[in-house]
Amino acid sequence: MATNKILSLALSAVLAFSTTIASAQKQTPPAGGAPKDFTLPEKQEFELPNGLSATMVPFGEIPKVTVQMVVQAGNVHETEKENGLADIVGHLMEEGTTTRSAKQIAEEVARMGGNLNISIGPNQTIIYGSALTEYGPDLVRLMADVLQNPSFPESELERIKNDFKRQMNLARSQPGTQAQTKFQSLLYPNHPYGRNLPTDAEINSFSLEQVRNFYQQQFGADRTAVYVAGRYEAGAMEDALKSSLSNWVKGPEPNIPIAKPVTKSTMAVIDRPGAPQSTIVIGLPVVDPSHQDYIPLRVTNSLLGGSFGSRITRNIRENKGYTYSPSSSLSARYRVGDWYEFADVTTEHTGNSLKEIVNEINRLGKEPPAADELEGIKNYEAGLFVLRNSTPDGIISQLNFLDLHGLPETFLTNQVQNILAVTPQQVQSLTQKYIRPKDMTLVVVGDKKQIDKQLKKFQADLKKTTVPQ
Repeated sequence: MATNKILSLALSAVLAFSTTIASAQKQTPPAGGAPKDFTLPEKQEFELPNGLSATMVPFGEIPKVTVQMVVQAGNVHETEKENGLADIVGHLMEEGTTTRSAKQIAEEVARMGGNLNISIGPNQTIIYGSALTEYGPDLVRLMADVLQNPSFPESELERIKNDFKRQMNLARSQPGTQAQTKFQSLLYPNHPYGRNLPTDAEINSFSLEQVRNFYQQQFGADRTAVYVAGRYEAGAMEDALKSSLSNWVKGPEPNIPIAKPVTKSTMAVIDRPGAPQSTIVIGLPVVDPSHQDYIPLRVTNSLLGGSFGSRITRNIRENKGYTYSPSSSLSARYRVGDWYEFADVTTEHTGNSLKEIVNEINRLGKEPPAADELEGIKNYEAGLFVLRNSTPDGIISQLNFLDLHGLPETFLTNQVQNILAVTPQQVQSLTQKYIRPKDMTLVVVGDKKQIDKQLKKFQADLKKTTVPQ
């Protein structure tokens, strides 16, 4: 009897708990807080006589400091015969200076409780470092040595080239990379943005003399900006920057060749026999971040295909099951930009996937989104922006973005309110203006035998589509 009573009481408690949970689940969750404008912490800026600029931003409570030395020297500065040379230069810069070996650099950084590495991009080479607050000035001096005095050891050149070849061959084997590379080559045919990945032969051809010449011709103080963010002693950091970088050669003037993208309705198919999936990239050139339409177009992209809850994603992923992770992007290059949708789709539904992507674009061009749908997207974009500014790395990234694209500080400080000001009618209008399926470049990597008829049907149907007005 006692046991039955205990079981009965336990069952009653479980039922009561379940009822409480069910009741709680039915309750309307509290409304989220209103997104707040971003306030950039008070920063200190100065410029050295040789042209190098520095920006220091106190941020956060963690006793660490982050430093980035950003040089306007990247793949866009290579000639046609130097495809990939900027990468070799950057990787060799990690191999030591005229006074320190790579091992000594690594040991010094480790003692500071931090790290140091170099990344090479289309427009810039970035030396990144972090350390505990008390070692901030030491970190600056070490990074300045790496920046100004690379030894370019000949003993490491072949190893660096072999590593780079392996990276490029691996990238070249990926259908996503194949599609993206081909897409960029069609949009930017006469610019480094549109070059193919470096081949083994191109990489093998690079000599140490070429490496040193590229550094001498493309690196210098006038092309360099230094960013500091985190916790640091301002006077000591400023002294370290000035004492270690003031004597660096001025070097070449800032210069990034501006691309002239091609808007053309064309299709390229890269055959991948037996592939169970087709990788598709479809898009066209649009505006860059300096244009007044950029922020509202970014919101439009997020609603259309750039977020997990976007229309294209819901259509071809959730509803149709054609793909697992489609996404659209608004790429900001230098003074140019492009929009594209990317997806790995099942081979048998390649044509259907493209049809649905176009359907969603046309639907958004024909009728504005509902206010509540757009409100959710705007809050999502505003929230992402706040998250991007929540770390020293994020702050530096945003400041570098401003400087690269020649944007005013208000691009950051007014961004939340500009995102929230986007209207359904704007989204509709910008879709009509910029995201035009009939003018898009399409690249498909897949089994040509299986997708050829699908693609021909898609192209024929696209020609019949009426562009929304």
